[in-house]
Amino acid sequence: MSNTRQFFTRREAVSVLGCAAASLPLWPIPDAVAAPLRYKLDPKKIADGVWVLFGANEPITMKNGGAIANISILDTRDGVIVIDTGPSLRFGTALKSIVEQLTGKPIARVLITHFHPDHVFGNQAFEPKLIAAPQGVVDGLKRSGEEFATAMYQLAGDWMRGTELILPNKIIDTDHEDIGERRLRYLTLGGHTDTDLAIFDERSGILFCGDLVFLDRAPTTPHADLGIWRKSLKRLENIKSTRMVGGHGPAESGTRGITQTVDWLNTIEQTIGDACERGLTMTEAFQEPLPAWTAKIALARYEFERSVMHLYPKLEASKLPRVDQSNSP
Repeated sequence: MSNTRQFFTRREAVSVLGCAAASLPLWPIPDAVAAPLRYKLDPKKIADGVWVLFGANEPITMKNGGAIANISILDTRDGVIVIDTGPSLRFGTALKSIVEQLTGKPIARVLITHFHPDHVFGNQAFEPKLIAAPQGVVDGLKRSGEEFATAMYQLAGDWMRGTELILPNKIIDTDHEDIGERRLRYLTLGGHTDTDLAIFDERSGILFCGDLVFLDRAPTTPHADLGIWRKSLKRLENIKSTRMVGGHGPAESGTRGITQTVDWLNTIEQTIGDACERGLTMTEAFQEPLPAWTAKIALARYEFERSVMHLYPKLEASKLPRVDQSNSP
């Protein structure tokens, strides 16, 4: 029997596809396909020395290259703080270039809010010793990072070329860190995932919430614990901030992002729970109506259906009797 390997890794597949494409005849192709793969990063200044790269309110696709998360940049006299690094090596490299253009300073710290791929695969562009996250985020990446990488290669294709999983080298195990003139307060919470980092910059008064807060975009729930999530949002609500930057959506003063996220979690929990109680199948549950207010929320139906897929099996398992524990003869 031959020992020749009969499969490609995701990276080899992308490379082979790229070589194959180069040998194709030259005929007109759509602009979306022909355009060079270059992220157009447009940092928006929201305070003195603070910029945000706002992600697209879309699912991850080959068109957007996975650039759907908000990425924040904070300037200090001792270097630059970056919060999350985006979906790919290509994005991380562009992000690093933008930081240099904005500030002319080196990177002092890279903070990772949670382990979801649209926030972490740009890590490769930065020195690992500068990348920090709570232990739970690192554990999540060790557990699921390769699976996420495979999914990202499938969803974003050639945008991911050369991207590898890089783990944070520094564990955040204190409640604050001073970098230059900024004191960063670290809140290690959970709910969106098992470990979610929020950062409060005392100098600007801005609270960076990661994916604990979504605004005008429906939250994602693949690793969510809704009860813990609500408790984390309550803690964030008690912080007196000048502005909140969530993981997705606009930055705004006040707590509208927290209120909207709580309303969404309550809505999907009630709607999905009610569908399960009525004995609907998962396919039937997909069609359940949503409140009128969700019509203004990007991807509401899309994320509701995804949440049905994430939460319905757990509800059914908790309510249906197990055959191996049945008392019937």
